[in-house]
Amino acid sequence: MVGKVRKLARSMGFDINRFPGAATHWPRLAEMLDRHTVTLVLDVGANIGQYAYSLRNNGYRGRIVSFEPLSAAHADLTVAADLDPEWQVAPRCAVGAAAGESTLNISPESDMSSLLPLTADAAEKFASVRPTASESVPMTTLAVEIPRYAAANDAIFVKSDTQGYEAEVLDGLAGAADRVVGLQLELSLLPIYQGQPDYLSVLNRIGELGFVPHLVIPGYFSRQHRQMIEFDVVCFRDGAS
Repeated sequence: MVGKVRKLARSMGFDINRFPGAATHWPRLAEMLDRHTVTLVLDVGANIGQYAYSLRNNGYRGRIVSFEPLSAAHADLTVAADLDPEWQVAPRCAVGAAAGESTLNISPESDMSSLLPLTADAAEKFASVRPTASESVPMTTLAVEIPRYAAANDAIFVKSDTQGYEAEVLDGLAGAADRVVGLQLELSLLPIYQGQPDYLSVLNRIGELGFVPHLVIPGYFSRQHRQMIEFDVVCFRDGAS
């Protein structure tokens, strides 16, 4: 429950203390989706649907397909999407670089569950997010899923909030990257998962795929570290409109 409340608070611009200007990014994001004529949002790491709710509340009316690996969150997500005919939930799965099977580390704060283990520093300083269980989860890739959900003329926007797994999500685009007009990724200034790439390497990868940052959204600020830990970057193809 703590994780659900915290994620919902973040979707409205709050995380105990308000992020300066964070609540104002939702209308800007909706405007960008409209300007780039986005017709399909792939919501990777949807948790219980906070991102989709926020898009709807700020004017996005196109299709949404949500992906969520955690079984409890997936059940809540499915209930939430049932009331919206343009919002579809994929079968429970994680999205990464290759299809297969993996193990999800389940945190008491459900939105902090990850396929990657915590670093020693994060395990010490963020005791409330230490995994207390695990479950097996099917793995898929965006290259596999895009043909399943996208029409030939869809303009696709991919949002990935996967707790350190963003590079794998990008790798899983493979030959389907040219179908995507925009991306939103959660990046880390201070990685909290083992094997998580730093933000510069992911930004370089985004650039190699032809995307340019259009918006930076403040994320979680750690009082223990006295610095911001995460931020989101919204990117579109250079010159795309």
